[in-house]
Amino acid sequence: MSGTTPVPGGGTSAAARGGSAAAAGARRRRAPFGAPAVLLAPFLVLFTACTLIPIGYAVYLSLFSERRSGLGFGGTTTQVFTGIGNYTRALGDAAFRDGFWNTAQYCLLYIPLMLGLSLAVALLLDSALARAKRFFQLALFLPHAVPGIIAALVWTYLYTPGISPVVDALNSAGAQVDVFGHPLPAIVNIAVWEWTGYNMVIFYAALQAIPREVLEAAVVDGAGPLRTAFSVKIPLIRASVVMVGLFTVIGSLQLFTEPMILHDVAPGVVSTWTPNMYSYAAAFERNDYGLAAASSVLLALAAAALSVVVTRFTRDRGEKRTSKPARQRAEKRTETAR
Repeated sequence: MSGTTPVPGGGTSAAARGGSAAAAGARRRRAPFGAPAVLLAPFLVLFTACTLIPIGYAVYLSLFSERRSGLGFGGTTTQVFTGIGNYTRALGDAAFRDGFWNTAQYCLLYIPLMLGLSLAVALLLDSALARAKRFFQLALFLPHAVPGIIAALVWTYLYTPGISPVVDALNSAGAQVDVFGHPLPAIVNIAVWEWTGYNMVIFYAALQAIPREVLEAAVVDGAGPLRTAFSVKIPLIRASVVMVGLFTVIGSLQLFTEPMILHDVAPGVVSTWTPNMYSYAAAFERNDYGLAAASSVLLALAAAALSVVVTRFTRDRGEKRTSKPARQRAEKRTETAR
């Protein structure tokens, strides 16, 4: 028999139709959850295996220290639970704190310089007067295609007196250049060379997404190229600037390759010049894996805290900028109503 209740005229009852509709709606509500779960599963598996488990293992290692017996002649190695002992050792070590100070100086010099250059180049390529845009995009992006360690080695060659044609030419002209005596500008220069073209591509793509009608309206209103760039284009790509700035801050805290390569030739770059180098030295030079893990966790916490500060600061500034025009419009409407 049919599951519906027949009614005169060959139809079904309203209750039966309502029950069928409810069942169909329930099936529709349940169905979409299967496909997203299948699509998200590979990401979740990789994220757990490559991010969550290593972080958890690092936190676990940071809570233990190794104790060796036998005065180095055989003996045994045991793990001893120390709690926050490794964290206090890292924070109490002047070399670890100096690494954060060196990184802070690097960020203050590198981030404004790199962001300013990449944004300026993107604005130049987006201007109507630019020619051979594809060529210059490719030429500026190519340094980022070079692996970081290769780039650091090339620049080390260009910094070394007696080998570098640039330094020798400057010295013969009377300008005595001691690059390795002041390693911070040398490290910043390598990073700027590597990352300016990459971020320029991001800014240029954001500029290309701006509606042409908006730019034409600015020109009709009498705005020149500089006024259009600073008052129209940059505010409209603010989200891209914030994203690049946030990723740059996080990447700057992970500085490792450039100072590690210069460590062998620059006396000022010690083995603990950055927090990452401190962790590397603790793990692979002193075999103190607990201290290395603790310093890595502290660095990750510092990066997370700084990311929150940067995000909140830029969001608050954006809300103030958007609320001010809205408040002015509301005041004008009030005055008109009066």
